[in-house]
Amino acid sequence: MALVRTRPRTTARDRAKAAAPREESLLAERFALFAECLLTGVWIALAALPLVTYPAAFAAGSRHLRRRTTHEGGGWREFVADFRAAVRGGWLVGLAGWAALAAVWVDVQAVRAGIPGGPLVGAIGVLALIGAAVAGLRAAAVWRPGATWRALLGAAGRRTVLDPAGSFLLVGGLAVVACSAWFVAPLAVPVLGAVAAAAVAVEERYRRRS
Repeated sequence: MALVRTRPRTTARDRAKAAAPREESLLAERFALFAECLLTGVWIALAALPLVTYPAAFAAGSRHLRRRTTHEGGGWREFVADFRAAVRGGWLVGLAGWAALAAVWVDVQAVRAGIPGGPLVGAIGVLALIGAAVAGLRAAAVWRPGATWRALLGAAGRRTVLDPAGSFLLVGGLAVVACSAWFVAPLAVPVLGAVAAAAVAVEERYRRRS
């Protein structure tokens, strides 16, 4: 008579024990990614100190976080190499951003002075500046060596309009940076990395839905 082997019966407790290490490692991985975002924010802030280099700084930071999420190697040296490549045309984008900010500041002063039509012009200027900032973040999030900023910004501008949910998410991230700088200025530095991570996530979400 043949013997029939029976498998040991597993209980819910056994299954929980088997799943526990995986859950712990997932939690550790997410915490490590969060810490990497904060460190990347410091790198972005340092690279943006010349003021006109902030687009290149965000581009290098975003590419570093993309490597981190895909489990590729890379650290400070790779960040610096990406920054040097992105700053070649990125400094012009940074200069244009400061010029746009100055133009909006003039509009706001016109509103405060009570010039006729000032409130409408000021509102349009502020909205345009926010839209440009979001498009800049989205362009930086998909930057790669060899890509031209003109092409990146043109495509990012279209995505800013076609993906309002993702754009509003980035507006919220920028608001968090502004509030952090208002209350505790040093806190805004690591938050920059979280904004770059949000831009990468928004672009990945849009790519998968397209």
